[in-house]
Amino acid sequence: MNMEYDVVIIGAGLSGIGMGCQLSQQNPNQSFTILERRQSLGGTWDLFRYPGIRSDSDVISFGFKFSPWNSDKVLAAGESIKQYLQETAQKFGVDKKIRYGIKIISANFSTETNRWTVDAIDESNGQACQFTCNFLITATGYYNHDQGYTPKFEGVENYKGLFIHPQHWPENLDYKNKKVVVIGSGATAVTLIPAMANDTAHITMLQRSPSYVINVPNTDKLVDACRRVLSEELVYKIFRKRNIFMQRGIYKLSRRFPKQMRSFLLSGAQKELGTQCDMTHFTPSYMPWDERLCAIPDNDLFKVIREGKASVVTDQIERFTETGILLKSGQILEADIIVTATGLELQMLGGIEIAVDGVQIKPNEKMSYKGVLIEDVPNFAYLFGYTNAPWTLKIDLACDYICRLLNEMVIRQMTFVKAVAPANESTGHSIVHGMQSGYIQRGDWVLPRQGKSAEWFVSHNLEKDTEIYSQSIENHHLVWSAATQQPKVKAKIKVA
Repeated sequence: MNMEYDVVIIGAGLSGIGMGCQLSQQNPNQSFTILERRQSLGGTWDLFRYPGIRSDSDVISFGFKFSPWNSDKVLAAGESIKQYLQETAQKFGVDKKIRYGIKIISANFSTETNRWTVDAIDESNGQACQFTCNFLITATGYYNHDQGYTPKFEGVENYKGLFIHPQHWPENLDYKNKKVVVIGSGATAVTLIPAMANDTAHITMLQRSPSYVINVPNTDKLVDACRRVLSEELVYKIFRKRNIFMQRGIYKLSRRFPKQMRSFLLSGAQKELGTQCDMTHFTPSYMPWDERLCAIPDNDLFKVIREGKASVVTDQIERFTETGILLKSGQILEADIIVTATGLELQMLGGIEIAVDGVQIKPNEKMSYKGVLIEDVPNFAYLFGYTNAPWTLKIDLACDYICRLLNEMVIRQMTFVKAVAPANESTGHSIVHGMQSGYIQRGDWVLPRQGKSAEWFVSHNLEKDTEIYSQSIENHHLVWSAATQQPKVKAKIKVA
């Protein structure tokens, strides 16, 4: 069966749901569907099931601008985020537009028909299916959902205990009274340690190098007080602006006054850990925001370390043994369970092969226009959030821009639009150039490139993006075209 829509969105995670909601509000006359491989919406927040999983952005700025998030917590747990997405999808009728269990194989744009053909497999029955649309949007995130990144450890085959990556957490894993080692020092590791520490015999965070860890109070008394006298919508609007201002302020101060911010962060950690703690484990070699900060709620990580339930070891792995890990210092870490919180494997467009007239498009060979369109690819957009702020802030802006672009196509009676770059525009850098996180450095080569001018440069700057996206759709970098004749296509089922 071939199903035809005006717009097809690939992915029902945070970005895909946001896109669907904005389409339903701003483009009500355009039919659309969301294709999702999993059996539930949520994306990251449905895939990851490890203990304590949560966002490291506050819920008010992490939520969509058009859908207030009424939570009494500052940092939301994974289940709470998924529930928020479900409720938002239902509120705007987007839940009825999602098709689950659809694995996308490829997508091809025909310049003869000015339409995309999306080939897929319905994994519930193994049958091939096809979708056609005028405009295609990928909301597949930036990492491989099938596998995370695990370094090649010498002797890992000799280890007799459980070896786990957080991306594939076993259901009902029993770690009570077990010795656990978590390899890594990023957001996943600092979440797992306090979530497991009260049940394990002992848990150790083994890191090659430290990260900056910043405490965030997990309740906002001022927000709670205002909710008693003001409407939820007004509270959300006021404190969303406040929280975004504070987050942006910390980032800007970190970049402008790195030494002072470094001192502030380290003194805060020292205060909570106490004088008995060796601060070398929490003193990174880089400056704040060269990599993303790790936020912890109510000092939970520092608390379990102070209480002796958890410890931190900074060292390198020599090899695995039958019962644990031998470090280069000669120390041995015994472990019943080893968790490799070693990061993600970057992947663009969900690994889907996209082509124009049968010629494959490689995103890493193309530039990104306004962080939304791909150079020379017609009627196509991708969604990629911020690396230095809540992901959703960029998604809100990008989705609004796409909706305006689609409306402009209708107004102009055009069937085709693409971004075309001037000669010598590319800098050769990726859209996340400057970030030093390990997973970024490993996967930088798969990402679209940046240009020199404002439209082709991905700044990860909310203020600049707000200005750029609010400008008129009209731009000399966009090429428009109208169909000169009715395309000859097979009869299709039009889905409203």
